[in-house]
Amino acid sequence: MGSIGVTELIFIFVLALLIFGPRKLPELGRTLGKALGEFRKASTDLRAAVEDEMREIEREAKEAETQAREAIGPATQPLAFSEAPVGAGSIDPQNDAPGALGAQASPSGENVADGAAKPA
Repeated sequence: MGSIGVTELIFIFVLALLIFGPRKLPELGRTLGKALGEFRKASTDLRAAVEDEMREIEREAKEAETQAREAIGPATQPLAFSEAPVGAGSIDPQNDAPGALGAQASPSGENVADGAAKPA
């Protein structure tokens, strides 16, 4: 389906003239023009109302986001991950006794091998 050409418009005009008569055709044209004008106005008003509602919703969403950020408090720094492979540095060679497997040093410097604290 393409656009309506000149010959099609002439045919439609002649057909409307025959159906409605020369006296009713101007009145019908005015009525159709008013209806199209009202339809355009109503669609413009509807579009404006929808756009206003969308702006209001966006404003409320930004306001809620701002309130949520304020409630959380100041922004925290993201955790920095080291680039060392997993498990690297998990054993501290300075605190382990040489040759003693399973010996762990407590924060007070005592060796804890079997769950009992022994002085170093």
